[in-house]
Amino acid sequence: MKKTLSIMVVICLAGSISAQQQTMDLVVNVKKQGAPIQSTMYGLFFEDINFGADGGLYAELIKNRSFEFPQSLMGWNSFGKVEVRSDGAPFERNPHYVRLSYSGHAHKHTGLENEGFRGIGLKKDETYRFSVWARSAANKAPQKIRVELVDAANNPIEGKELEITSGDWKKYEVILTAPKEESHATLRIFLTSEGPLDLEHISLFPTDTWKGRDNGLRKDLATALDELNPGLFRFPGGCIIEGTDLETRYDWKKSVGPVENRPLNENRWHYTFAHRLYPDYFQTYGMGFYELFLLSEDMGAEPLPVVNVGLACQYQNDGEHCHVPVGELGDYIQDALDLIEFANGATSTQWGKVRAEMGHPEPFNMKFIGIGNEQWGPEYPARLEKFIEAIRAKYPEIKIIGSSGPQAEGKDFEYLWPEMKRLKVDLVDEHYYRPPQWFLDNAARYDSYDRKGPKVFAGEYASHHKTRANNFESALTEASFMTGLERNADVVHMATYAPLLAHVDAWQWRPDLIWFDNLRMVRTPNYYVQKLYGHHAGTNVLPLTWNQAPLTGQQGLYGSAVIDTKKKEIIVKLSNTSQENRPIVVSLEGMKKKMQLRPEVETILLQGGQDEENRLDTPDAIVPVSSTTTLNGSKLSTDVKPYSFNLFVIGYTD
Repeated sequence: MKKTLSIMVVICLAGSISAQQQTMDLVVNVKKQGAPIQSTMYGLFFEDINFGADGGLYAELIKNRSFEFPQSLMGWNSFGKVEVRSDGAPFERNPHYVRLSYSGHAHKHTGLENEGFRGIGLKKDETYRFSVWARSAANKAPQKIRVELVDAANNPIEGKELEITSGDWKKYEVILTAPKEESHATLRIFLTSEGPLDLEHISLFPTDTWKGRDNGLRKDLATALDELNPGLFRFPGGCIIEGTDLETRYDWKKSVGPVENRPLNENRWHYTFAHRLYPDYFQTYGMGFYELFLLSEDMGAEPLPVVNVGLACQYQNDGEHCHVPVGELGDYIQDALDLIEFANGATSTQWGKVRAEMGHPEPFNMKFIGIGNEQWGPEYPARLEKFIEAIRAKYPEIKIIGSSGPQAEGKDFEYLWPEMKRLKVDLVDEHYYRPPQWFLDNAARYDSYDRKGPKVFAGEYASHHKTRANNFESALTEASFMTGLERNADVVHMATYAPLLAHVDAWQWRPDLIWFDNLRMVRTPNYYVQKLYGHHAGTNVLPLTWNQAPLTGQQGLYGSAVIDTKKKEIIVKLSNTSQENRPIVVSLEGMKKKMQLRPEVETILLQGGQDEENRLDTPDAIVPVSSTTTLNGSKLSTDVKPYSFNLFVIGYTD
């Protein structure tokens, strides 16, 4: 009896192994080229959260450079005789400045120290541009200050003297060179003459910024964004568009013009979460709409600015009294119209002239505008309708993006989609921050969407593991879900992961695509998923089937296929969420006689442990690995490794 039982167990195990190793025959029909894939399909969404702008992508190293924080010297330590004043400042919107005066004793120094954003990051032998607007007070010219870089051990490591030669406000600069690497330096300023001396807009930038611009972006972070090959760039948010209240909403008009005269704005994220409190988190608007349009242009991405619809954040404001009445939206609607003029208008127009004076006479050729963010209820369409009427009347070519609310399903979602159809928006912005399993369960989400309605913009999404980590499980489930976006490119025209950036020492929300500190950055596994899709988007969808059905999780596999008629490539994307190896054969069918397949196939593998992450100290734990394999005629025989995302790039001539 025992011998018979043992034989049966062996047979069952053998059968199980055989089933696991059974080859899956996948078919790509090359003849049936489907929907075109929009150039905007895979893009970026930037919001100033997690110190993403000031202290992050914006390369300014000085916190509270114009002394406009509610506590005027927040971020600064003062010594000697330092006074914050607001009479006779050079910039109307930033009225505060500091006066440095003689301390009263030859051995007592007067000056300031700035802590930066969780320290100031300095790279060995790199140069840094210190600038300040200054004047000699009481007509005592010239005056002098000494500017020093100080390391974490309080040792001055570089310093230069700067002479202030006028009693009128002028800008002065000096270049400092860091003799060593330091992640938590400070900036120190001494008054080295009798004084008094007035200082305003004290700034420190690396000279090596993105594109070498003075008021520039942090080069490593901007480079990482550019490497994603984004077709779309949505900005500036997100919830900061709404503000905790309307007074603190993001106002694009305050973010353009001379950088010294852009007023401070309270960042709605600085005290939203009591457990992640950052009362020193503000927006200088230094990286404003002009700089964001420039970044879009630099990356070759379509700019998608979003404006406030007259609603404050509905999570934080309950009741119509918190919002702009429908009949009083005139200024908000005009802001939207003026934004289009700023981006696209001739230099003879009011806002086109502002753009030209900032250095860009050519239009930015903006095609899209988002109205509102995560709004819900009848309050939203009532206001959105007024914007649509005005924009359609003056700029009918602009595509308008509405919202389906903060959730991917439920009462608000079900209410808003019909409203978006009624209002005839061009695209509907859907958001989903969900557990990994949700992304697998929704890989076929758009298979049954209305093909005649507005198109979909997956404007904010991320797979939220229970630890909120950027582990490989989150990346793999996103890759699996994105096969469904790609397969339904006739419905889905845009998709952007969110949030984009996070400082390891000052974050409010996770997961995030890129993590950084003052000197380093790390590309997450999620980043590499976005990069692989962005660089292999294709031009048209091709049907990929198993047993004549789309591959939406059968045997743990998710897949899509595209053709790139410009690069002459057929690209197959396969995600294996199981722990089993999956032997497959991909058959390319329906090829025209003149189409000749190249025998060598590029394969790209992204694979890792379920909980594995890339960290600042181990940034390359999970990275794409390229290799080659060979076609057998029009068939590709290979294995899809357990827990992996795979691309197969098949070249052809025609």
